[in-house]
Parts: sequence; C-alpha cells; structure tokens
Amino acid sequence: MHLIDKNVTLTLRQLPTAKCSQMSRLLFRLRDVPDDEAEEVRQLLDDHDIGYFETSPGNWGISMPALWINNDEDFSRARDLLDDYQLQRAVRIREQYLQSKQRGEARSSWDYFRESPFRFLSYLAMVAVVLYLSLVYFLSFD
Repeated sequence: MHLIDKNVTLTLRQLPTAKCSQMSRLLFRLRDVPDDEAEEVRQLLDDHDIGYFETSPGNWGISMPALWINNDEDFSRARDLLDDYQLQRAVRIREQYLQSKQRGEARSSWDYFRESPFRFLSYLAMVAVVLYLSLVYFLSFD
C-alpha cells in the first residue's frame, strides 16, 4: 500500500512507527480532599519514588483534580500504599475526633445553632421547603 503526496511516495513499511505510550492511570481524586491529606499522599508517592502528575480543577473548577500514575508497573504498588495510608488516616482522624469529643471540643448541631441561629434556621427552612415540594404530590389524595 502506498501513501501518495505530491512529491513523495512512501510505502507503509517505511513510515516511522511511533511507540505507543502507556496511558496514565487515575490513582486519587482530589476534589473535596483536605489540603493536608493531599499533601500527605503526594509525600507518600515521593517517598516511594513513584512517578505521578497532578491535574488541576481548571479555571472554572469543572475539570477533575487528581493524581495520576505514569506507568502500570508503579500503579499496583501505589494503590496498595494509598489503601494502607487511607486506613491509617481513618483510624487517626477517628481517634482525634473521639479525643476532642471527650474534651468537649467537638462541635455539635447545637454549637452551630448558637454560633449563627439565623443561618441555621434558614438552612432548616430550605430543607423543609424542598421536602414539602418533593412530597406534596405523593401525599395529596384529591
């Protein structure tokens, strides 16, 4: 088979073949992730010499911020490290919460109400309106 240009005729065997690069794999979505957790995950990957890159949410915040692993060989190792890290973090955060609850520092709904009663009641009213509008058609027996 030949490709024909005005001045060049090449057979397909003579065309340079491009190496297919591996696609990067998604490791960790960063949307709604606390900054300290994202930094700890980056540090974990750096400490274990795992190549990664980060995508941002973009100018309007509609893209997916995430950490991506560059090659497949490192992905399974990174996934195992991340799973272990997340288990340890969950235990650590739960312990911190229980300790703050024992000391009386954990915030409750009553604390939020006392801090800003107008905002609290506004949110409560919005929830009631949404529930009413959602259920009024199902509960009317006319």
